[in-house]
Amino acid sequence: MRTINDTFLQAARGEKTDYVPVWYMRQAGRSQPEYRKLKEKYSLFEITHQPELCAYVTRLPVEQYDVDAAILYKDIMSPLPAIGVDVDIKSGIGPVISNPIRSLADVEKLGEIDPANDVPYVLETIRLLTEEQLNVPLIGFAGAPFTLASYMIEGGPSKNYNKTKAFMYAEPKAWFALMDKLVEMTITYVKAQIKAGARAVQIFDSWVGALNVQDYRTFIKPVMERIFNELRPEGVPLIMFGVGASHLAMEWHDLPLDVVGLDWRLPIEQARAMGMTKTVQGNLDPALLLAPWEVIEERAKAIIDQGIQQPGYIFNLGHGVFPDVNPDTLKRLTTFIHEYSAEKLK
Repeated sequence: MRTINDTFLQAARGEKTDYVPVWYMRQAGRSQPEYRKLKEKYSLFEITHQPELCAYVTRLPVEQYDVDAAILYKDIMSPLPAIGVDVDIKSGIGPVISNPIRSLADVEKLGEIDPANDVPYVLETIRLLTEEQLNVPLIGFAGAPFTLASYMIEGGPSKNYNKTKAFMYAEPKAWFALMDKLVEMTITYVKAQIKAGARAVQIFDSWVGALNVQDYRTFIKPVMERIFNELRPEGVPLIMFGVGASHLAMEWHDLPLDVVGLDWRLPIEQARAMGMTKTVQGNLDPALLLAPWEVIEERAKAIIDQGIQQPGYIFNLGHGVFPDVNPDTLKRLTTFIHEYSAEKLK
């Protein structure tokens, strides 16, 4: 019988832990030589469609770095083809969508997801990992409706989300119809991941920082409340994360979730001074992973010292691992976080 290290789940629930648990966004993939070798042969979608291969990529950083959680290797775009979105992940560009949303009629053409039939490979990967391979919890995930909508409306990555915001302002009926479609897809998709074995879920609203607080409250917050209220009875920790969204941190804190992920722009002590009492996850600037070890250690110490001021803290980066980060740096950092925090928490 495998012994599962539940330290990450304990921290997510706000419980005291013997040390600070750690995992890294994008820990599976781009910076690992084994992964780069696979990518010479397979695309991202091809890897995620092969459960044994996808499980291997997901498991690799747990074995290499000794992190306290795995995150399923896939992309936030993974469920979109099932509802009729023609998406391709293009190297050096990112997701590109050939049938962007331009009207209510476009929204009404979108279908519904049936995970067992539409993404069985995702569920099989989760089952492989949780039933046979992992000794840490597996985090499932999904993209949030705003971030998915931004790709679907822009047709690909954007720096300013002008088309998305213009659609939101000018076509509120179509906007909320699109939100309804994406809410239902997200809830169904995430519930299927949990049923298959995911022990926690992170919702990535990567680009929602493009909105101000007023627009977030009007166009997005009710949507997120619906998602988290529906997922709450599933009984797994729910995590929220976005980039450049420090001004929305307390809006997220209001939602029925367990963990607020912070990027590097908002210090943990400042978030808590604002009234944040939920578990905090973060928030080393990933660029620091390219700095000399002495600098990394100093910054990690400062973040851990802030995090452990109250129970409920998970170490992570403020965004994802860069491709040119040395895997040995992540291994060394993980060991340091475990050892330093264990000593401080004695």
